[in-house]
Amino acid sequence: MARSPTGHVARKIFLIATEESGDRLGAGLMKVLRQRLGDAVTFEGVGGRAMAREGLTSLFPIEELSIMGLAAVLRQLPKLLRLIRQTAEAVTNASADILVIIDSPDFTHRVARRVRARDPSIPIVNYVSPTVWAWRPGRARAMRGYVDHVLALLPFEPDAYRRLNGPPCSYVGHPLIEQIDRLRPNAEEQARRDGSPPIVLLLPGSRRSEIAHHLGVFGAALDRLRGQGADFEVMLPTMPHLEAVILAGIANWPVVPTIVIGEAEKRAAFRIAHAALAKSGTVTLELALSGVPMITAYRIGAAEAFVLRRAIKVNTVILANLVLGKEVIPEFLQENCTPEKLAQALSELLSDSAMRRSQCEAFATLDAIMSSGHASPSVRAADIVLATMRKGWRGS
Repeated sequence: MARSPTGHVARKIFLIATEESGDRLGAGLMKVLRQRLGDAVTFEGVGGRAMAREGLTSLFPIEELSIMGLAAVLRQLPKLLRLIRQTAEAVTNASADILVIIDSPDFTHRVARRVRARDPSIPIVNYVSPTVWAWRPGRARAMRGYVDHVLALLPFEPDAYRRLNGPPCSYVGHPLIEQIDRLRPNAEEQARRDGSPPIVLLLPGSRRSEIAHHLGVFGAALDRLRGQGADFEVMLPTMPHLEAVILAGIANWPVVPTIVIGEAEKRAAFRIAHAALAKSGTVTLELALSGVPMITAYRIGAAEAFVLRRAIKVNTVILANLVLGKEVIPEFLQENCTPEKLAQALSELLSDSAMRRSQCEAFATLDAIMSSGHASPSVRAADIVLATMRKGWRGS
């Protein structure tokens, strides 16, 4: 059994994150765990750049799992199954003291089930709940067979797990809570947010497939809004690896947005934005915490839409609406996602409308709703991982 330089048994923590957001969560968790355990911990698993900076060497690049859409998944199925088998075998061969699966349930849960079957003594923690409250609620009960604890990012999720008879679930807090200061404007930025011409944020998605579905209709909506005489500036935040895709997509737009690259620049744009047109997702909660009124849209392929329409169990797919417990943000899905409807709704947000006022009032309640107490989400998550791991420690 490996020992640290201080003579303590080195604990082996295996983490799996396959998306950029999960990679950031994993890195934050690793940092706190290393603060707690010092040199008596080693990390193995699957992760991206942020987790690599905390000392993880990934089994494979997480870009290999950047597959969206039913048709694409079917084409890549043999590869996906191979990576699932490879990852599960790595966990059990390493005799990990705990497995932490983060995000991406279609991949990580399949790994977790295989690990539980191969070695039931390895505790498993799921960081970021699957959306059992939105669709496939039966997953919650099934998770009891292979997940020992769920770390929830949303305050309503523990109640959902109790209602659905799932495994223990604790709200640890959303990582956005730790970024409030970077999301909220100072006096100068607030003046620009309230100034003229108003700045409209355009957020078509963070994946190439999402951009393909949303960018064209977003551009047409802006063109229509400008044609109605509205005066505004447009900012489009994106990441370096998507810049070429974005530039190609907006090449012939009459309304040319200012492209801002990188996370810090995106935060700066949020702090001065007057309104936003966004693809549905976590960004809606980010905008709400920033105090930016928005309209949201979501388009996917016909096959995926057919399946989801019959599976979704909630009245809204807007994350900010779900956290708030009321539908203050309008959503335009599939055939309702048209330039005409987006332009009309966006024009309301550019004025002092009832829609804008109701959103701003609702967003002001989010801090209290999402509070996780004095400890940061990463610290609360680490506490539960350590408590769960200790039950499974083999020797000392």
